[in-house]
Amino acid sequence: MSIDVSPLAPKSYAELPPLAGVRIETAAAGIKYKDRTDVMLMVFDRPAAVAGVFTTSKCPSAPVDFCRANLGGGQARALVVNSGNANAFTGQKGRDATALTAKAAAQAVGCKESEVFLASTGVIGEPLDAAKFATVLDQMAVTASGDRWIDAASAIMTTDTYPKVATRTARIDGVVVTLNGMAKGAGMIAPDMATMLSFIVTDADIEAEALQAMLNRHVGATFNAVTIDSDTSTSDTLMVFATGAAGADGAGVISSATDPRARSFSKALADLMEDLAIQIVRDGEGARKQVEITVTGAASAKAAGRIARSIANSPLVKTAIAGEDANWGRIVMAVGKAGEKAERDKLAIWFGGVRVAVDGERDPAYSESAASEVMKQDEIAIRVDLGIGRGKARVFTCDLTKAYVEINGDYRS
Repeated sequence: MSIDVSPLAPKSYAELPPLAGVRIETAAAGIKYKDRTDVMLMVFDRPAAVAGVFTTSKCPSAPVDFCRANLGGGQARALVVNSGNANAFTGQKGRDATALTAKAAAQAVGCKESEVFLASTGVIGEPLDAAKFATVLDQMAVTASGDRWIDAASAIMTTDTYPKVATRTARIDGVVVTLNGMAKGAGMIAPDMATMLSFIVTDADIEAEALQAMLNRHVGATFNAVTIDSDTSTSDTLMVFATGAAGADGAGVISSATDPRARSFSKALADLMEDLAIQIVRDGEGARKQVEITVTGAASAKAAGRIARSIANSPLVKTAIAGEDANWGRIVMAVGKAGEKAERDKLAIWFGGVRVAVDGERDPAYSESAASEVMKQDEIAIRVDLGIGRGKARVFTCDLTKAYVEINGDYRS
C-alpha cells in the first residue's frame, strides 16, 4: 500500500541538536515493512529520570504493561521501540517477546531489565518475533549517536507519512536546557491517558516525581486534546526522560513541579507536547485539513471538552469539512447529542471569523460565500458558544476523506 505524503506535512523539519546523556540508533529488522528501518534504540549512558502516561484501554499491549511495571523505579537506561507489530492481544507470546527484548537490551546497555522501557506499534493480534531485532541490540548500543532524531522518528512510523519531531529550550538557574521530542501517529487516535507513541528527552536535571507531575499537568490540553477517528489505541505511550547532563553546567536539580525554577521548563514542555500533538493531527490518515474546535460558555470545562469531542469525532461533521461544505447544522447536531447541558436558543457558531448561527437560528447576516471561503482553507477554526456558563475547551482534529477508508481497508495487507 503506497501512502502519499500529507499535504499538511511541514516544508522542513526542526533541527534537533544532540543531547548530552542520550544516544540513538535504528535498524531494519523486517518486522513488517521491507527496505525501511523499524526498530529504534535509545541509550542513556547514565540513569535518566523517567515519567510516562499510557493508554486507558482495557486491552493494553504487552509493552504498556511492561512499562507500567518499571515506571515506579523512576530510572531509565534504555528504550526500545518497534513498528509494524503492536504486540497487543498476543497473550503469553507477547509477554515472552517483551521479556526477550528487555533482556537483550539490558545486556546490550549494561543495566537492569527494570531500567528498560519498551513500545510497539502496528498490527494488533499478530505475535511479535522479537528475535528479529533482539540480536542486533548489542551492535546498536555501540553505534548509537546523539544526532539520530529524524532517523528515530522515521523508524517508529506505521501509516504516518512523515516523521514528527520538535525541539524547545528553557532556562534553569540561568542555564539553557534543551528538550527534544518525537512522535508517531496517524490513525486510531483519540488519546485517553493515543496508535500514538511519543518520546521526549531533556538534559535538565529533574527528578522523576517532578517530571511526572509536569507531564500529567500538560497532557490534557495537548495529546489528550487531539482526535483523528475517536479510537483509542491499545498501545498509546508518552514518556519523558531527563538525563540530568545540564547539571554539569550549573542547572540545579528540580525535585518538585511547584519549584519556581521549573516554570520555564514546564512551559517549554507544554509547548513541545502541543507541537507534536498537532503534527499528529496534520498527518491524520487521509487528512487534507487541520481543524481546531473551541467550545466556550459551557456549564463546565468537562462539559465543554465532551461537546468539543462530540463535534470533532462526528463523521458527518468531518466529511462535511472534507467536502468544504459549511454545513453548520451538523455542528448543532453534534452539540445536541453530546449529553451535556445546552440551551438551543443561546447557541452561537462560527466558522473562522464568520458567525453562521446565533440565538438558536441562522445568523441574520449569514453569508454562504463567506463561510464557504473559510472551508476552502487548509486550517479551519470552528467555535461554539453555549452561552450558559464559563466552561471552555479546545480540541484538534482533521477531516475524514475517502483516503482514510482506503488506508484502513488495506491496513493488514
